[in-house]
Amino acid sequence: MSFLTDALEGLAGLPQPAVLAVTGALTLAECTLGIGFLAPGESALLLASTTVTSAPRFLVMWLVVTVCAIAGDSIGYYLGRRYGDRLRDSRIVRKVGQQHWDKAGDLLRRRGAWAVFVARFMPVVRTLVPASAGASKLEYRRFLPASVAGAACWSALHIGIGATAGASAKYIESVFNGAMWIVLGVALVVGAIVVLRRRRKTAVPEFEEVG
Repeated sequence: MSFLTDALEGLAGLPQPAVLAVTGALTLAECTLGIGFLAPGESALLLASTTVTSAPRFLVMWLVVTVCAIAGDSIGYYLGRRYGDRLRDSRIVRKVGQQHWDKAGDLLRRRGAWAVFVARFMPVVRTLVPASAGASKLEYRRFLPASVAGAACWSALHIGIGATAGASAKYIESVFNGAMWIVLGVALVVGAIVVLRRRRKTAVPEFEEVG
């Protein structure tokens, strides 16, 4: 277990601005059409969140990730407004699966701007919904509030999960190490009892022969 906490402590030892910069960049890329399928933004966020050990760090990372997620959504929205439904036949969308584009469009038709918020928590689809929203001519003044709300909730949730996981790993290791000392102690006691019993068994016949 120590290798896990050693890795987390190594990550925590990195300069916080560097951790924030990398996390923000990957989040922005993950939320942008096309790049989102290559950049491990969500995984990077969970890993970086293990460095969050205080409320100020939580707030700073939450703000950075939220802003970057909104920016990524807005870029996707702009691409959708610029190229429209032609994006469905693009190489990127075909590679991911046009059914996901259709699912994003169907979600927008049924839910409107609310779909932008809901899609934030749906893998793959969340990368396509902003562009699909732009292609469907959803007004930006309706798109942006949903994007802000979704990004804020999504980032807070994942940072909370990552921070809890980091703290839990250290707790589990401390419990594991404590348990190992207990097991070692029990093993020593059992070993001592076995050795004493064997010595007694070998000593008894000697006394019998003398008598």
